[in-house]
Amino acid sequence: MTSRERFQLTVNHKQPDKMVVDFGATSVTGIHVSTIENLRKYYGLKDKLIRVTDPYQMLGEVDDELIEIMGIDTAAARGPKNGFGFYNHEPFMEYLTPWGQKVLVPEGFRTRNDENGDVLLYPEGDLSATASGRMPQSSYFFDAIIRQEPIDDAKLDPKDNLEEYGLVSDNDLQYWKETTQKARATGRAVVAGLGGTALGDVAHIPGIKLKKPKGIRDITEWYLSILMRPDYIQAIFDRQSEIALENFKRLHAVIGDNVDAVFICGTDFGTQDSTFCAPEQFDDLWLPYYKRINDWVHTNTNWKTFKHSCGAVEPFMSRFIAAGFDIINPVQINAKGMDPAHLKKTYGKDLVFWGGGIDTQKVLPYSTPAEVREEVLRLCEIFAKDGGFVYNSVHNIQAGVPVKNIVAMVDAIKEFNGN
Repeated sequence: MTSRERFQLTVNHKQPDKMVVDFGATSVTGIHVSTIENLRKYYGLKDKLIRVTDPYQMLGEVDDELIEIMGIDTAAARGPKNGFGFYNHEPFMEYLTPWGQKVLVPEGFRTRNDENGDVLLYPEGDLSATASGRMPQSSYFFDAIIRQEPIDDAKLDPKDNLEEYGLVSDNDLQYWKETTQKARATGRAVVAGLGGTALGDVAHIPGIKLKKPKGIRDITEWYLSILMRPDYIQAIFDRQSEIALENFKRLHAVIGDNVDAVFICGTDFGTQDSTFCAPEQFDDLWLPYYKRINDWVHTNTNWKTFKHSCGAVEPFMSRFIAAGFDIINPVQINAKGMDPAHLKKTYGKDLVFWGGGIDTQKVLPYSTPAEVREEVLRLCEIFAKDGGFVYNSVHNIQAGVPVKNIVAMVDAIKEFNGN
């Protein structure tokens, strides 16, 4: 059975020959660039500079050698530009990170250090603009710099929060055609982040790709606006989803079935112990637009739709199903109410759980390899039964995680799969 065949059975809730494995196909199922270098060293692979695929989070490329070793069944189809708005592909240049690792970055990755020694990154790689990202000296990734202009409610215009959303260009259509063809040729399941459907994702709200963002760009102000300015938020979502569906129509015409799953939205609805909003607010503000997007995808394509939300989102699971999502990630099993057995029994016939394979807050970074093995096997027994499970950790694997623990995870996956 090929990786794609295995994936198709899995996402249609049928038992495959082996559990599907993903690392690196999305910006929320990846591995930090420093950890990838450490993994390559552990496995005795030739030294090489690791490519940064996501500058915001400093995620690295999981290359073909690691894909083979780790038994990965997915292939990423990445967009032409990254979150900072500059071209994310070749030509690359060397960059020395604050932690002393040399990596490969796109030419638009232009930085300066501020008076504290923090690294600043710029929208569209334009050093004449105001920096939109900051990596503190002790950090391993960037934070968004909030550049909120004074808000005058009388002059607020939803168009200001839609500046970064527009119709896909002919050049980008050609890019996506070639990129998805290349990903399909791997024989693995293709996962694409086509963009444009980030309804309130706080990673996008600050507008780090924009030189002078307008509208509501402060994350706290955005959350307050859910209560204070719901009509404004609805106007944004309404127009954004219209643009997105027109783009999906154009994209589907050139990429067709070269994509198996599409990343729709990364908006988080949960904290560690609760939710960001009441379920009824989800019904009013998000559900109609998610349903509009998912209904179009399911009516016109064979793609499966991927929803990311961290936290204690068990109260939203039935609503994710009602909205038409096929896949939920990262399945934060250590959050309140997110018991794996309960989730699988209650929602496992309708939702594919993509993640939840190991707790990345405590178990993976701080336990022993034996404890990691035990945790992985236990969770696989729960989630993988009758399909509907793609193995990944709970969100990205960060810097500083002991390599022996990651290897123990990989070995346990292989053990479960009978390799």
